[in-house]
Amino acid sequence: MVRYVHHQLITVAEAAAAMAVTVPAVLVLRDLSKPSAGFWQVGVPLMAFLAVFGLLSCTVRRLGGEIRDYEAALPLADPDSVLPTPQDSLRRSFDVGFVGFTVVTCLVIALAWEPLVAYWPLVPVPDRVVRGAYAARWERRHGLLLWRGHVADQPLGAKQYLYSSVRQPAAR
Repeated sequence: MVRYVHHQLITVAEAAAAMAVTVPAVLVLRDLSKPSAGFWQVGVPLMAFLAVFGLLSCTVRRLGGEIRDYEAALPLADPDSVLPTPQDSLRRSFDVGFVGFTVVTCLVIALAWEPLVAYWPLVPVPDRVVRGAYAARWERRHGLLLWRGHVADQPLGAKQYLYSSVRQPAAR
């Protein structure tokens, strides 16, 4: 189980880790030239669109917004026994498999086709940062912590949203 805000915001670290591999590799194996004006004319509006899409996907109920999931979250039956420490939550949120997949796909495409694809790991960042910030705001307004994960004793099975009070779990 991980804190939902950590799950969203750790994308920045995942993107940095992926780019720490892809950009130097493409620089060495192919000429990763300075991005052209077209790159910025497409990249900046794309990132802005993704940030706005992230905000709308959190707030607009008709779009199946995540606010429905936040409000439908179930209370944790025994938070002290299942909640990780903040450090554990951050560590569990970092998905090495996602970073590996991103590195491999970006390297293959950047080396075979377009070197600027080395910057592709930045694409999910605006959406996930906005979702994380919105979730943090929601948590603060409601005085709760939102969790994402699976608890065997809870209904619904696989991935689910759960909440607990802001109070920290007891030290183990």
